[in-house]
Amino acid sequence: MTAGDAPAGTGRLVAGVAWALLVLGMWLWGREATEGPGTGPAPAGGDIAAVAPPPGVGLPPAHDPLEPAVPRRVEIPSLGIAAPVLPRGLDETGAVDPPPYELPRSVGWFDRGTRPGADGAALLVGHVDTETRPAVFYSLGSARPGAKVAVSRSDGSVAEFTVDDVRVVPRDRFDAHRVYGQRLPGRAELRLITCGGAFDRAEGAYTANVVVSAYLTGVTRA
Repeated sequence: MTAGDAPAGTGRLVAGVAWALLVLGMWLWGREATEGPGTGPAPAGGDIAAVAPPPGVGLPPAHDPLEPAVPRRVEIPSLGIAAPVLPRGLDETGAVDPPPYELPRSVGWFDRGTRPGADGAALLVGHVDTETRPAVFYSLGSARPGAKVAVSRSDGSVAEFTVDDVRVVPRDRFDAHRVYGQRLPGRAELRLITCGGAFDRAEGAYTANVVVSAYLTGVTRA
């Protein structure tokens, strides 16, 4: 369901609630990561749905992480996504500042974290829709393992990622470690996140987040 299907004026509320969820998850992840031993591994379950590679279909080996560089553009050819990437920090309330509503076809990169292609898990976030039309990550939930994600970077390189996991994570079972944490040490990873699940009219928000995970498998020059 898109914001256009909701009562008039709820589109921005939907986005605000979704971004608040992301901020809460990031805060919890950072807090637990600094508390040292005793946090334990992330739970294995809790997703509404998950898409893994089909049996017998292998994924390419991981490429060594690259030197850090600022992302400029992201493309997912199989989904028809091609968008500029805007660095986003925190606003005056301490929440992640999403891409402006005036630029619904842009993607936000949390610039306090990992740079795409470098060692760690980089975070790219985008709106699923506006009050009137689909936004940049409207088709993100259709991603499948093996899909390619290209991130053009400020050093002239294009970091090429391969999707290895697609999940729909409910708000009430949001595991920050699993969503934001690096899955394999020493690997360059990417998380692409937007709203997902059903639209809850009573709360004026989507019930989940779509989380697409990918890892670095190649690099070319722009």
